[in-house]
Amino acid sequence: MKKKISDLIKKKNKQNIVSLTAYSKNIASILDNFCDIILVGDSLGSVLYNYKSTKEVSLDIMIEHSKSVRMGIKKALMVVDMPHNTYRNSKEALHNAKKIMSKTKCDAVKLEGGKKVCEIIKNLIKNKIPVMGHLGLLPQSDKTFTFKGKKKPERDRILKDSHLLEKAGVFSIVLECVETSLAKLVTQNIKIPTIGIGSSKYCNGQILVFDDLIGLNPMNYRFVKKYANLKNEISKAVSNYSKEVRKNKFPNKKNSY
Repeated sequence: MKKKISDLIKKKNKQNIVSLTAYSKNIASILDNFCDIILVGDSLGSVLYNYKSTKEVSLDIMIEHSKSVRMGIKKALMVVDMPHNTYRNSKEALHNAKKIMSKTKCDAVKLEGGKKVCEIIKNLIKNKIPVMGHLGLLPQSDKTFTFKGKKKPERDRILKDSHLLEKAGVFSIVLECVETSLAKLVTQNIKIPTIGIGSSKYCNGQILVFDDLIGLNPMNYRFVKKYANLKNEISKAVSNYSKEVRKNKFPNKKNSY
């Protein structure tokens, strides 16, 4: 059965929400059996294109990958990141969000930021475009990769921004690399679900980049747990293939017409 945004909101404090990223149909079709949310994240910039940051990801790239992911999803909610410089004002955001929704048939879009993007979010929701929020570490704008919530002014701002996003109408908020006690406080003080990445078990759900989870990404982030080492498995398979080709064992009669 196809999941709805209302189903997701009802899970808060009752059942943890499972989320992962996907960038293609084949992966999405696997994740669809286990996830509540599948995010087409602009993290594909570094994962697939070796970009230095998500700021280099274009709207067209996001749309093309999202079209592929859409074909693999039957049950999960599909959310698409709006890339850097595609929602600098309400008019631009609405135009680009409509383009994403119409071309990819996704269920919602995700925007980074708090107070700065609240009016933009309100306008999107007014135009029937569901929005997921994103606080804490903001890859599209932060210059350094460091956890958030160490100092009181930052803690106060993130907590205040969570209330502003909720009031603006987002159906959930990703908390990225937010200090544990602050993530817990935010989660307890808003009525919509929080989805954590590096932000403790006190969030209402978790999200990881799929390539990190299966061990394809060589980077070792603190917030990542590798549940498999597919890099080794792929190496074994390719090694066996190359040996058989060189020894003229592949293709054999069974693999030939």
